[in-house]
Amino acid sequence: MRDLFGEAWDRLFDPPIAHRGLWSPGASPENSLAAFQAACAAGYAIELDVQLTADGEAVVFHDLTLARMTGAQGRVADHTAADICRMRLAGTDETIPTLADALTLVGHKAMVHIELKTPYGEVGPLERRVCEILIDHHGPTCVIGFNPYSHAWFADHHPKILRGLDSYSYPAGQARHLAPEQRKAFAALRHVPIAKPHFLALGLDMLPNSTASSLREGGMPIIAWTVTTPAQWDAVRASCDNLIFEGFAA
Repeated sequence: MRDLFGEAWDRLFDPPIAHRGLWSPGASPENSLAAFQAACAAGYAIELDVQLTADGEAVVFHDLTLARMTGAQGRVADHTAADICRMRLAGTDETIPTLADALTLVGHKAMVHIELKTPYGEVGPLERRVCEILIDHHGPTCVIGFNPYSHAWFADHHPKILRGLDSYSYPAGQARHLAPEQRKAFAALRHVPIAKPHFLALGLDMLPNSTASSLREGGMPIIAWTVTTPAQWDAVRASCDNLIFEGFAA
């Protein structure tokens, strides 16, 4: 893997990954350029979220709707990039950045985990736009996300982009016939054959479990998310290779 992905593979394991940048309430908002700059200054890697605007631009924003972070109405997908990028985040002077602007700010200073918020059944437009942007970015990056078909698209079209499949313990109703340990295994395994990931990013509700450990022993790195206390990390770190964190200094 080191021969294929180079610096990105090395930085997958260290340093820890700041969830939506190094943000804090009342200071740098999540997924803002200020949060990404703070993460770079502290020596962390960065996780951020991307989705498409109405006119096909990839912008950095987590929620499907705008209300929580901007007070505006509607979805990101209902607005043009020009409108979106004027919206201020959490009452600060920070605005919603494009992915291109975020990567320009970061440069080579940090590994960037780009989580694609691709809706099921709509694979293609966001993936293509992210690839267009990555062509002009030479710092270490990877793509992550929950949609296995998004990963399959990258595997088919751009196999040299590092991919990490997100997962968590699915609601009991989806695997109600399974025991708790089996349910964790179900969540870890059900999408791997489709996504063909290079690593897994697993929710704390899945860790530790024997299936994930077997995958890791077979060469599949495991990253834990989202770790919010040192005690949470201590509980799973023996089963993982890195962590996505927020709320403390990892």
